[in-house]
Amino acid sequence: MSDPNGNEPEQTLRTSHAARTRSAASRAAAICHYIEQHGSAEKHEAGTAEDGTAEGGAAEARTAVGEAAEVGPAAKEIAWKAAHAARVAAQAFAVLSESAPAPAADSRCARNAAASAAQAAQMGQLHDGDGELSVAACRAAVHASRAAAEAAGAEGLGVNETLNARADTAEAAAVAAAEEAGWMRPGQDLPQVSTGVRSPEIMSMLHL
Repeated sequence: MSDPNGNEPEQTLRTSHAARTRSAASRAAAICHYIEQHGSAEKHEAGTAEDGTAEGGAAEARTAVGEAAEVGPAAKEIAWKAAHAARVAAQAFAVLSESAPAPAADSRCARNAAASAAQAAQMGQLHDGDGELSVAACRAAVHASRAAAEAAGAEGLGVNETLNARADTAEAAAVAAAEEAGWMRPGQDLPQVSTGVRSPEIMSMLHL
């Protein structure tokens, strides 16, 4: 039974925060993978347009390639920011996994992973445009980030049962919305995201 003050055993809280952190990190990785895969497909299509002049003629092919070149820098920035978000989310999960259970610190890891997943979702929306599903998925990701921040905030400190439950619910909704948008699939086998050199920002935010 939970303590009336919301002070659940640290290991139980660790399990909850770790699951949310892992989920958010997986969302960020999935969106990064989605953008990379679709970016490669777009490059392939542009190459086909350049060479396949029989269908539309040389002038149309040159126009298609020119348009692809114009959006190239923006697409690269979107892909870079998505990759950065996935890396920071992976760092948050790595920090949690390597430390002893501590509700406040664990909830900060979940908060940072959710914030990074929200940034990845924003890149997903920029990549896809303002379609209904991508907008809804981005909105759900931002809501999950805010809920995780509240659970880790001064009033929650990772031990408030109500705030933790809200964060769990918001995370599940963000996953469902990302699946609806096509950014991730249930049980998707994602490539491992390298944490690289852990950023000073995340270590500072985690107060480690």
